[in-house]
Amino acid sequence: MIRRFGLSGLVLAAFLSTAAMAAQPILVLQSDFGLLDGAVASMKGVAVGVSPDIHIYDLTHNIEPFNIWQGALRLVQTAEYWPAGTVFVSVVDPGVGTNRKSVVMKSKSGHYFVTPDNGTLTFVSERLGIEAVREIDEAVNRRSNSEKSFTFHGRDVYAYTAARLAAGVITFEQVGRELPSEVVMIPYERARFEDGAVYGNVQTDDGNYGNIWTNVDRATFAKLGAPVGGTVRIQILKSGKEVLNTEVPYVTTFGAVELGKPLLYLNSLDNISLAINQGSFAAKNGIGSGPEWSIRIRR
Repeated sequence: MIRRFGLSGLVLAAFLSTAAMAAQPILVLQSDFGLLDGAVASMKGVAVGVSPDIHIYDLTHNIEPFNIWQGALRLVQTAEYWPAGTVFVSVVDPGVGTNRKSVVMKSKSGHYFVTPDNGTLTFVSERLGIEAVREIDEAVNRRSNSEKSFTFHGRDVYAYTAARLAAGVITFEQVGRELPSEVVMIPYERARFEDGAVYGNVQTDDGNYGNIWTNVDRATFAKLGAPVGGTVRIQILKSGKEVLNTEVPYVTTFGAVELGKPLLYLNSLDNISLAINQGSFAAKNGIGSGPEWSIRIRR
């Protein structure tokens, strides 16, 4: 039998298809596990065991081991580009098995983050806002027969709870008891304009290229009044001790300077960055990143 759809039927079919896609559970995984063993695959297996309909994606599993700061950054760089309702699992957990809390944070943007509360939520809590925080009740939300395992909460607690939440097996309220709407924060220098200078934090480098990314946003940098094509003076410090003091041109793209020359530009997150055209700014100048690294910019 051939079914015929009029225009209204096609519109309805398209609507139902879109609604079904929107309702598909999405799980995004991040860890410092790497891919040399079965750790990540076992987390995915647990999630699929909860529901084979879950769509599982990898954010990254190449976080530097134990680097909570880096894990926090990777979350904020990507989370807002995923639809509301997406459940993120982030496992960078040097305190696994200790008394740090295992939580699910719901952001005001409607995203969920399942992770140890150890600083991993620093940046997403600031950027997306905190709607609510709940502590995972492991008496209910823990993989069966894993009670004697204390060193792989990523598999036994986080992936399991996140999959149940994403698939609708549990509601957010069933994760566990509600906590105050706050999370553990890593202290760092906030971006600001003060006394004729811009201050901020050296957050990370961009991996393959060695460009230095800061938390100084376009609006804050604009208060300096530096024209495109002009030169600014930058000072980079580690724990208050000067590591670099130099002048660089402020331009819009790498090709605006000669090969091997430094530049200051706005990166894809609309924050100030430092680079060398087809070179590594970080390697050449011995610049690292993290909460102890800061930057000053003056005209």
